[in-house]
Amino acid sequence: MARFVIMTVGMTHSGKTTFARRLEEKVKNTVVIDQDNQAAFLNSQYPRLVPEDGPNTIKYQMTKMLVDYAVEKTEMHLIICNSNRNHKARKALLEDFKSKGFSTILVNFDVSDSLLEKRVAERNRDPSVLRTASSFDEVLQRQQENSPNIVAPSAEEADHFFTIEREGEDNHVLVEVAGLLSS
Repeated sequence: MARFVIMTVGMTHSGKTTFARRLEEKVKNTVVIDQDNQAAFLNSQYPRLVPEDGPNTIKYQMTKMLVDYAVEKTEMHLIICNSNRNHKARKALLEDFKSKGFSTILVNFDVSDSLLEKRVAERNRDPSVLRTASSFDEVLQRQQENSPNIVAPSAEEADHFFTIEREGEDNHVLVEVAGLLSS
């Protein structure tokens, strides 16, 4: 059986987690690995271990452990649901999965800033995953300020590439990705 890794890319509140969870429901042989879950767990259960400054290395190690387990001990397709906006890190991760025999799918959430701002204002998302920001509005502002320095994902990075730019497009992409995983 061919195994896939599906990587979502986008800013906060762009729809990555919603898409990942819906795909996981639709295709039973999948698992979502979402760093927000590890962040919430660490922040609530082991706050003294979470670094105050710099990279959150414990969160990354915890995520790596879960990914390694899923790769080595299961036959599941993996849905990597993080922002994945850093080109170098994204490329390295995709290459690592390819070297392990996975086919790669990249789903880029490139929705408008106005939609992101609306979602941040309307949704009461639990801020327990945050470490260096006090709100998701602050996270979005930082991401928007850093956007000129971000290399947008491209079709060359993965075996299959999809972009979601507007509300409602995710349904079509979900069906296409589910079809690839089920074939």
